[in-house]
Amino acid sequence: MERLDAKIRELVEKEGFSGSVVVKQGKELVYSKGFGYRNLVEKLPNQKNTKFGVASGSKLFTAVAIAQLVEQKKFAYDTPLHQLLEPCPPCIDERVTIHHLLTHTSGIPDYFDESVMDDFAELWEEKPMYKMEKLEDFVPMFSDKEKMFEPGEKFHYNNAGFIVLGLVVEAVVNKPFTTHVTENIFKAAGMQDAGYYRLDQLPGNTALGYIEEDGSLKTNVYTVPVVGGSDGGSFVTGPDMIGFWRALLNGKLLGEDQVERLLTKHVKVKDGLSYGYGLWLDDVNKKTVYHVMGYDPGVSFHSCVYPEDQWMVTVCSNHSSGAFKIIKGVEELFLK
Repeated sequence: MERLDAKIRELVEKEGFSGSVVVKQGKELVYSKGFGYRNLVEKLPNQKNTKFGVASGSKLFTAVAIAQLVEQKKFAYDTPLHQLLEPCPPCIDERVTIHHLLTHTSGIPDYFDESVMDDFAELWEEKPMYKMEKLEDFVPMFSDKEKMFEPGEKFHYNNAGFIVLGLVVEAVVNKPFTTHVTENIFKAAGMQDAGYYRLDQLPGNTALGYIEEDGSLKTNVYTVPVVGGSDGGSFVTGPDMIGFWRALLNGKLLGEDQVERLLTKHVKVKDGLSYGYGLWLDDVNKKTVYHVMGYDPGVSFHSCVYPEDQWMVTVCSNHSSGAFKIIKGVEELFLK
């Protein structure tokens, strides 16, 4: 652990990292520390239990919520969307199923296409981010666009697909998506500090996200939606994320069959990289790694499970980069 601490501190210094790092091996939490500041003006330090935004890392929570409803026989993975949503956005082909959305193979248009758009903040120049309070607020941003390809034809990362999955959850349970996930995933997994917090009502010990502009740092309050949802934007602590993985893999959130379905390599993205339901499956040194990540302005997040070696690592940052370098540094030490 001395080598681990030395390696992390070296990277923290080199990268100017701000955030938290949590490492667990087997049943033992072997490393949990915060670095940098959650509030630069007040000089309030990040702690091991500081809450951070995780951006698209939240998609796994959406996938688990869907899997729970499948387990309850509310619908199936091959159920077409047109049977679940009324009205269904006109851009959604009648052949598109839950499975297509979970694996980014639906072909529906996206409101933020990461393959052609570089800056998430550009979206809110015409549509104010403070008005994006509900999942349905995102639908006009993609509903009238043309589909990108035929359902099942290929993988193309799609945020709008997970917005639609959230709408399915809301239609089935008849309550807001964020409320449902908080009650059935966060609380069930013992994630005491996790939530979908409004940027203008952040609770204590929550890191402000910082972005660099013209050589200075400012908060990301005008560059991301005011509150998160089914495609991203939840807040967690590093230890809470470790607790989530433990609850998921130990059958506390889903039965064994559904967990296996979640962790299946449903679609190959490229050599060594596949996608399951709401998470990535990387082949690192001939071993499969379960992996979620999230990037927004002022957010970088990586959380990995190395099942063969029984390691879990979660890195949260309130800057736009940094988490990936820490993950890779940790892997160099223990993943042989």
